[in-house]
Amino acid sequence: MGAAKVLDKEINHYLGHLNTHQKEVVLSVIKTFASEEEQWWDIVEGSAKASIERGLKQADEGNVTPHGEVMKKYEKWLSK
Repeated sequence: MGAAKVLDKEINHYLGHLNTHQKEVVLSVIKTFASEEEQWWDIVEGSAKASIERGLKQADEGNVTPHGEVMKKYEKWLSK
């Protein structure tokens, strides 16, 4: 299961435990994040958007390299 789907499932689980006021606060936060994302996304160039979308698709499909593996590979350049 992709990371986004796991997060969606966990968020939905916790939403069921909130009262109306708490849900209104969560909705307000989500709307704020969505608004910021849309504004940021609008200024990104088309080629960068395509690259970001490709990377997100790869991550959702589990086609990723663990952080530790990347750090080990590039440690000789990071230690300077």
